[in-house]
Amino acid sequence: MKRTEFASWPCSIARSVDLLGDWWTPLVLREAFLGVRRFDDIQASLGIGRNVLTQRLKRLVDEGMLDRVRYQEKPDRFEYVLTEKGRDFYPVLAAMMAWGDRWLSGEEGPPIVLRHTTCGHDSTAKVVCSECGEAIEARNVRARLGPGYPADQAPPGRIRPPSAR
Repeated sequence: MKRTEFASWPCSIARSVDLLGDWWTPLVLREAFLGVRRFDDIQASLGIGRNVLTQRLKRLVDEGMLDRVRYQEKPDRFEYVLTEKGRDFYPVLAAMMAWGDRWLSGEEGPPIVLRHTTCGHDSTAKVVCSECGEAIEARNVRARLGPGYPADQAPPGRIRPPSAR
């Protein structure tokens, strides 16, 4: 089955899903955030096939989310280190974790707890408005087309271009 490409869609969610939306890629990035950097260690931790891991790591390197850094010669061995672009994905994983902890954890509680080192407290991710700090929830946000949306592709319905408001 041919995979639908979303990379050129005028939607940041679609573009993100195009890069990160398979089962393994977020888990490979999770391992990088947990400090697992070497191919064999990532493969053992996830139980992922070597061919699949090779593909995911290559894509993440090609997209600038990981750097492939040699740590040994003869034979050449590499580590996969998060770039700034890769590190910027952490809040997404933390938000997914918070949702999973709330809706998918059993009575025993979450399998992993995040400690915020700045304040020393256990914490969960919360998405807030960049301007006022209030929680962002579906009921208090309205979407509108931004400057990067092609004017000739404006969708019918509730999301209208600024000129139609």
